[in-house]
Amino acid sequence: MKNIKILLIGDIVGRNGRETLKLFLDKNRDHYDFIVANGENAANGFGLTGKVAEELLSYGCDVLTSGNHIWDKKEIYEYLDTTARVLRPLNYPDTAPGKGYTILEDRKKRKIAVISLQGRVFMPPIDCPFQKAREALDEIRKITKYILVDFHGEATSEKLAMGWYLDGYVSLIGGTHTHVQTADQKILPEGTGYISDVGMTGSDNGIIGMSTESVLPKFLTAMPQKFLLAEGNERINAVAAEISEETAECIGIERINKSLTEIELT
Repeated sequence: MKNIKILLIGDIVGRNGRETLKLFLDKNRDHYDFIVANGENAANGFGLTGKVAEELLSYGCDVLTSGNHIWDKKEIYEYLDTTARVLRPLNYPDTAPGKGYTILEDRKKRKIAVISLQGRVFMPPIDCPFQKAREALDEIRKITKYILVDFHGEATSEKLAMGWYLDGYVSLIGGTHTHVQTADQKILPEGTGYISDVGMTGSDNGIIGMSTESVLPKFLTAMPQKFLLAEGNERINAVAAEISEETAECIGIERINKSLTEIELT
C-alpha cells in the first residue's frame, strides 16, 4: 500500500506564471500522484480561457480550481460546462456555469475528489461555503474518502474556521486568493492537512503579480487603474502533501517556494 502524493499549486498569474509552472512540472511531475492548481488568473493576470486551461492541463495538472476571477473572461462560461477538470467555486448559485467539485482518478487509479470553495468575508456575497461543503461531502464520501479543498478567501480567520469545520472530513485544505504564501502549514487534530494560503506562481517583482508602477497609483489616488503583469523574479508557490492511502489522513505537508533559478538547478 502506497500513500498518495499531492501537489497543490498557488494562483498562477499570467504568462510568466504559466511558464514557471511548466518548467517546474517538467522536472517534478513524476514525483506526484495528483496535481491541483488555481488557474483563475492564468490568462494575462485576470481570468481564464479555455485555451489557457487546456495549456495548463497539458503540463500535467489534473484539476484547475478558481475563485471570483473565474468570471473575468466571458469565453470561459461555455467551456466550464464541457469539462470536469476546471472548477468554479461550489457556492455560486446552481445556475452558474460549470461545476464546484469533481472526482477523478490519480496516476494509480485511486479516486480523488476536489472541491473549489469561495469565502464571503470581504468577498462577493454568495452562498455559504460551510453549508455547501458539507452538502457536497455527503455525496462525495459515498464514492471516495480522498478529498482535497481549495478555499479561495481573503480572511485567514474564515479559512481557519473552514479548516477546523472540515477537520477529519477531508484530507487537505489549501487556501488561495491573497497570492502571499503563509507559514502556517499543519496537520489538524483529526488528520486534515491545512495551510491558510498556498501563495502565487508568477513574478515576485511587483505587488501580488502585478507591476508596482501600475498598482501604486491606485493606493495613492484611490482612482481606478489598469494593472499590468510584473516581470522578473518568477517563483512557484505550492504545497506538497502526503495522504495515507489507508486512512485518507494527511501525514505530511510542506511548503514549496522556489525561484526559476532554484527550479533549474533541481
